[in-house]
Order: sequence, then C-alpha cells, then structure tokens
Amino acid sequence: MKFYRIILLFLTLTAILISSCRLRQVEKTQVWPAMDQVGAAHMPSAIAPVYSPYFKAKFQRPVFPERSIVITDQQANLQKSLDALGEAGGGRLLVKSGHYKTRRLTLQSNTELHLEEGATLEFSSEIADFLPVVFTRSEGVELYSLGACIYANGATNIAITGKGKLIGPGKGSVRQKTMTHEVIEKVVLAEVPVDQRIYDGKTADYIFPPALIAPINCKNVFIEGISLSRSAFWNIVPTYCENVIIRGVQVASKGIQRGDGIDIESSQKVLIEYCTLETGDDCIALKAGRGYDGLRVNRPTKQVVVRNCLTKTGHGGLTIGSETAGKIQEIYVHDCIFAGTDVGIRFKTRRPRGGGGHDLLFSNIRMDVNFSALRWDMLGQAQHVGKAADRNFRVEVNALTPHFSKIKMDRITIERSADCINIEGIPESPLSQVEFSRIEGKGTRFLTAKDAKDLLIRDSHFNCADIGVDSIALTGLKMKNVSLSHLEGQQ
Repeated sequence: MKFYRIILLFLTLTAILISSCRLRQVEKTQVWPAMDQVGAAHMPSAIAPVYSPYFKAKFQRPVFPERSIVITDQQANLQKSLDALGEAGGGRLLVKSGHYKTRRLTLQSNTELHLEEGATLEFSSEIADFLPVVFTRSEGVELYSLGACIYANGATNIAITGKGKLIGPGKGSVRQKTMTHEVIEKVVLAEVPVDQRIYDGKTADYIFPPALIAPINCKNVFIEGISLSRSAFWNIVPTYCENVIIRGVQVASKGIQRGDGIDIESSQKVLIEYCTLETGDDCIALKAGRGYDGLRVNRPTKQVVVRNCLTKTGHGGLTIGSETAGKIQEIYVHDCIFAGTDVGIRFKTRRPRGGGGHDLLFSNIRMDVNFSALRWDMLGQAQHVGKAADRNFRVEVNALTPHFSKIKMDRITIERSADCINIEGIPESPLSQVEFSRIEGKGTRFLTAKDAKDLLIRDSHFNCADIGVDSIALTGLKMKNVSLSHLEGQQ
C-alpha cells in the first residue's frame, strides 16, 4: 500500500511539473493583451470595478434629472438650450443626427450633452465666437483666453456622451493668431497676476487656442463614446477636476502639431479606459503645471487608472509630463496596447519646469514603437530650454529641479523598438528606484542610461542587436535572472 502511495505521489508531482512547464511556455509565447480587448470598438457597456495598489475609488455613471431638450434644427442655438437646462436644474440636451455649426459651448451642473450617432458639432474658426475670454490653463500656465470648444468652470455632474462627432476650428482667426513664437513661460510671466493675463487677440495680438473639451474646477465629469478630430490644440483636458471618467472616445489628430489626445491636468480620481487615439502629439499625457506658475498652484495629478486603451500614431503612447510642477503620483496603467507610436511609455521633465513624480505602476502592456519603448527624456531640447538641455551645463538643485522615483514596470512586451530602455536623467537629480520585471524586449539596443541610480531589472529577456549597457553616471544597476540574446541575423 505504501508503494502505491509513493507511485501516486510521484505521478502527481510529475503532472504538476509538466503543467508548470507548459504554463511557463504559454506565458512566454502568449501575446497579451489582445487587440480585441482594447480600444473604443471593444468598450463594454458596464464600468468594471477599478483595482489600484494606490487608492480605492468607485467609478459610476452619472445620473441626471429626467428633463430633456431635443435638437433637430441645424440652425438652433445650442448654448441657449444648455442654459435653459441649467436654469431648470439640469437635464439632457439630445442632439439628433445632422451637421451643426456652433460657437463655444458651456455646460452647467447636472447637464448632459448627448450627440446621437450621425450628429456632428463643428466649432467656429473665429476668435469672436470664443469671447469673452474665460479662465483656463494652457500648457500648464493659468491665464484668460479662449478656453475650450466645450467648456465648464466649477460645475458638478456634467457629461458629454453619444456616438456623435466633434470637429475643431478650421482655417480662420483662431489658428492665424495662435501664439507659437515662444515657449509660454517667456510670454505669460509668472510675476503678472492671473487676472491680468488676458489674451483675446486684442489686448495682445495673439491668443492661446481652445482645446476641444476642457472642464476646469469641476467634479463628476463623464465623457463617453464620442469622436474628436481637427483640434486646434489638445483634445480632452480636465483641469483641477475630481472624479473623472473618460471611456470609449476616439481621437483623430494625426498631423496636428500639439494635437494631444487626452491630457489630465492637476486632477485626481480619474479613469481612462477603452479609448482609441491616433494623434499628432502625445496620445495620453499626465501633467501638473509648469515652472513657477505650476509651483504656485501646487496641485498634483494623482490617483489615475488607465486601462484597455489602444494608441496608434503619436509621440508617446502614455506620457508623464513635461509639465509636472505639482507632481504626478499614484498612477496605474495596465492592459494597454501602443501600436505604432514613436515612444511607448515616456517620462518628460525639463530643468526649468519642476516637479516629477513617484509611485507609478505600469503593467501588462504590449507595444510596437518606432523609437524608444521605455524612455526617460528629462533634459529636453535646446530650442525650448537653451543650455539647460546639455547635461554638462552645471545647474544647482533649486525649486524647479524635477525628480522621478519609485516606478515599477511589470509584464511589458516590446515587439519592436530602437531602444528597449533609454534613460536620460538629470545630473543633479538622477532617476532613481525603478524596477523592471518580466520584460520581453526586442529592439536595436538593450539599455542606455545616463544619470540614474538604483535600477533593478529582473526575470526578463531582451533580444537586441546591441546587448551592451551604454551608460554615463549610472550607479546601483542590478540584474537578476535576465537573459540577453542577439537579434536574429545581427551581431
């Protein structure tokens, strides 16, 4: 009897070992997440629970008063109807199929703007249709200018939903008078009071262009299902907002300079899911103010979850920065695909802009990128920051010295890249405490690291043409259970 028990135990252990080997083989070969799990085309109707190692939040659909106005006349004054709903205590403005031309729209509390499938809102190209100027934040600096095509300030419980489309301004004074001649902090000076920073095309001979959707100082913001194109600036930009849900949107701004897809500005408790983005700049970016103006405001972007998103063309699939003065923290990005962007995950700071971030987790991400897969770009270019872009230019630690730390990257699949890991830190503020685990990386180069310390790479495999480590001022690099192989056909 004892003999049979031994045989049974042996067979059981053998079965477990074979199963474990098969599981490891599946894990190694399985491509995850799959295309049919990400992007707007695969958005489920229900909002699944959110799990983050940093915070707890319950994201739910908003509820509005059972009051509605239906728009069928393409000459209708949409703002007048929105105001009527706001004055009555809220409700839904239902825009039926058709092509509507409109000036800036402003939402009030408890109001939903719903665009039926086939409904298109095309926004004016003229500055006059965005006046009077409103309080906004442009590239991380507070000022008064055109605001947004759809704007709200201090509202609670607002929504923009449906399968309709938003089209930004075309050729006209908005684009003709957009400020492009200098970086913003040299135009909007930090010592000038905010209420005197007025850019209406008359006080100064230029304006700061409107985003497509930019609520500011709002709570309970819900954006779902719509498509956005031809933006004059960033597309969706919640600023100083709390409890924001952005799901199932499609952004098409390819070829548009500064045509960011979704930018979260100094906001908290944010869920971004099942979005598809093809942009002329960063696809999804997390920001928190710029330079001394950002330090004055000192509001972080924190407690954000990004999941099940698909990014196509763009500068970065998910970008932190470059405006991070108030810090980026408690961010969880998972189950996304970056297919065709220049960079996969990008961290941007600049010596004159301040901030940085910590407690950032990226997990279960698949990418096919043109340049760097995992990129820290912390010095910038001379055309924007002058001599500060050179690491050999000495700068003492000051209030505007940015710093990134406590970053984890787990289960990242890099199908194509020039650089799997490319770190360009700051000499006086090295990148620190970054852990890479279960990375399957393929690219031209394995690792380039300047001005970084305490990096850990474990349980990973890299298949690259160049498997060397190119480093300057790199300390504390540890690699555990890391295998390196030459890219097939190259030495």
